[in-house]
Amino acid sequence: MAAVAVDLYQTVELTVSGLGYQLVDVERLGGGLMRVTIESSAGIRVEDCERVSRQLSHVFAVDDVEYQRLEVSSPGLDRVLKGANNFARFVGSDISLHLYAPSAEAGGRKRLRARLAGVVGDSGAERLRLEVLPDEGLPKVAAKRTRTAAAKHAAAEPAKVIEIALSDVDKARLVPELNFRPARVNGETEAEVIGTGSSADAVTSGRFESEQT
Repeated sequence: MAAVAVDLYQTVELTVSGLGYQLVDVERLGGGLMRVTIESSAGIRVEDCERVSRQLSHVFAVDDVEYQRLEVSSPGLDRVLKGANNFARFVGSDISLHLYAPSAEAGGRKRLRARLAGVVGDSGAERLRLEVLPDEGLPKVAAKRTRTAAAKHAAAEPAKVIEIALSDVDKARLVPELNFRPARVNGETEAEVIGTGSSADAVTSGRFESEQT
């Protein structure tokens, strides 16, 4: 995945916001694919994605932006987190992080999963306050064996709280949480999706892809 130039990101953001949506991410992927992820408090439908795609196609033609295919979609359950305001919106949720370099605060790791406890610090120097579980970072087998014991001793051994500079974060995603309700009378089960940002996100989504002409 290639990095997106700042001026291109700003162009997409201005276009998307002008149509009444919020920009989540812009990515350049293989095969000339440009992926634009948008959201709205009212949810995103296919018609919204098509509307944004048409406008961006026009803007890219005027600005001579090179791409082969354009995909406009809503965030998935494991949505990308970018920017202090976006992180602040999901305080209390579990997130997965990939850092640019190993962090001493994270025990020398570049990858970790933790609960986002808060966003602190001044603008431009924000830090993520994270609650890391005692078994985080252990091999899967060891983590599985210790999960029960960790739960029993949770009161005596609370999650470790660390702070990571937002500028040290390369990638971050929301970890979706699924709550399965009891089986219905007809035997079906229903999954309730939690932590997607709004009730509309759980039931409303869209995706539209077009090719450059």
